[in-house]
Amino acid sequence: VQLQASGGGLVQAGGSLRLSCAASRLTFNSYVMGWFRQAPGKEREFVAAISWYLGSTAYADSVRGRFTISRDNAKNTLYLQMNSLKPEDTAVYYCAARDGITSAQVMGVRSMNYWGKGTLVTVSS
Repeated sequence: VQLQASGGGLVQAGGSLRLSCAASRLTFNSYVMGWFRQAPGKEREFVAAISWYLGSTAYADSVRGRFTISRDNAKNTLYLQMNSLKPEDTAVYYCAARDGITSAQVMGVRSMNYWGKGTLVTVSS
């Protein structure tokens, strides 16, 4: 499994950004994909997850109502639409996958099987 995140950049507070994650070599029947982030000096944390086949979603409290996770099954691409960005959203964002489960839920970092390289999001005040 290969995951490649893109779309990070510099944006002003209140602005929007959309991250993409291209997935390849997905061979399992059921899996959940998610976004995580790691701010400088902090641990990596869960942001959002989506069931690839069911489309159910889960969000961290800190982003619920501002971020939207989605996927394009035909393109094998995961997205994270980020609106109303805040300086505290500044972090390296990672996409990840976990096979063998069907329902989206708040995911722990250690529960994910596959990780892509991150993309940096910087929100200026």
